[in-house]
Amino acid sequence: MELTELPEWEHPAPGVARLRLPGWDCTAGLVRGEDAALLVDPGAGLAQGEAVRRAAERLLGDGSRVTHLALTHPHFDHVLGAPAVEAPVYAAVGSESLLGTEAGRAELREDAVRHGLDPAEARRAAALLRGPDQPVSGEFALDLGGGRRVLLANVGPGHSGHDLVLVVPGERTVVFCGDLVEESGEPQAGPDAVPARWPEALDRLLGLGGDEAVYVPGHGALVDAAFVRRQRDALARRFGVS
Repeated sequence: MELTELPEWEHPAPGVARLRLPGWDCTAGLVRGEDAALLVDPGAGLAQGEAVRRAAERLLGDGSRVTHLALTHPHFDHVLGAPAVEAPVYAAVGSESLLGTEAGRAELREDAVRHGLDPAEARRAAALLRGPDQPVSGEFALDLGGGRRVLLANVGPGHSGHDLVLVVPGERTVVFCGDLVEESGEPQAGPDAVPARWPEALDRLLGLGGDEAVYVPGHGALVDAAFVRRQRDALARRFGVS
């Protein structure tokens, strides 16, 4: 499947949707309120980011547009689609060191090319990338209207140095985990991971979401709290932390 050929949206709760994007199986999310719409992690590269934005706005209907963009962590497959979305950007504080600097953008571009993104596409996307308009330190409640409020929580470091999760209350709470949780394979710990803090980050995530929430991993199928706890314990054993 081409990066711009998207599957159907999944709907873990009313007003909440997600896509498993082709290429790196990265999750993109959408949360709709009465007055605004929040897109999460628009994928890798301008073409995929544009495809995700268009798909989100088709799903919203009535000429509605994406009004906010959240990035769960600064890795290429989650952020290089961001320049295709004209909306304020939310990310964990400190992520501007990668998203908003020449050296950081070069690192993201090179990582994308190493993982198979077309070099010209990686170069174009990285050149347009910018740091967050709203760096999140601690917790931030985003009001989308009609009683829909999304909690953006900086729970890292863990998978990366700057991990943001999104908690969407409703009939059933939905938690967008970024790559703190992965279902389609073993969690990846790259050079910017902080293994000693990863189990703690998952404890915070579980505390925010609770036992009955739907957890949306950065890669893979929807999971429950029990899965997250098992992965938390496996990471603790793997890295020798409590």
